Amino acid sequence: MRSGEESTNFEAVTEPLGRVLVVDDDEVIRQLIAVNLQLEGFEVSTAVDGQDCLEKVAEARPDVITLDVMMPRLDGWVTAIKLREDPGTAHIRVVMITARAQEHDIRRGHEIGVDAYVTKPFDPNQLIQTVRKLAAVSR
Repeated sequence: MRSGEESTNFEAVTEPLGRVLVVDDDEVIRQLIAVNLQLEGFEVSTAVDGQDCLEKVAEARPDVITLDVMMPRLDGWVTAIKLREDPGTAHIRVVMITARAQEHDIRRGHEIGVDAYVTKPFDPNQLIQTVRKLAAVSR
């Protein structure tokens, strides 16, 4: 660079908004959620069910987990309970994504310690805002 010239070539250093582990057995929904969160600036990992979630959570180190309720092997309820029981994962914010949002489901989620509910079909913008708020609290 010649004397007097300013350098305008610099790389922006951007910190992700947070890390999210997206857990859903439906590949289309899992990818829809993941892509929307990535576009928003989140670092996203995915899991295909609750068992996969528990196996990946230590490596992914998420701030927030979006968790479908009805899944094979290990459903969202049991997964949320296991996350809350483990001191290494108890602090992670959990968003239940479910078609089941009756009062008793919400009460059960509250008893387990779920942080938020998003009902299917969901508005991706609503989910992003929910995850954004929880990730900010987590960080």
